[in-house]
Amino acid sequence: MNENPVIDSGAAKILALAEETQFAPNGIVSRILLRTANSRVVLFGFSEGQELTEHTSTQHVTLQILSGECELFLAGRPQVVKAGDLIYMPPNLPHAVRAITPLSLLLTFSKPETTAAADLNPNL
Repeated sequence: MNENPVIDSGAAKILALAEETQFAPNGIVSRILLRTANSRVVLFGFSEGQELTEHTSTQHVTLQILSGECELFLAGRPQVVKAGDLIYMPPNLPHAVRAITPLSLLLTFSKPETTAAADLNPNL
């Protein structure tokens, strides 16, 4: 995901997410829509049956299901989520995704706030 973001953070822009979502046969396509100093917005298109195995993020994550449905594992607990659902995941929560149908989702990563002490002393 080292591509240039679709949105220039210095200018307003409106995107039609359904039109921006790309799918690959038997694959997953990710596109960075926006990157700032403290956040990143990524659009994913999953073909049916594709999955991201369990992993974590050091950032706060919101996950919005735009179309389709998937099995979402949060700390090992499976649940089915579908279009219109919004999920929040705190930093370091183990999670995985398996597309039940073709799936489009929007992830927003936000860096955790730092404490004043940590800002003053980088060794903390």
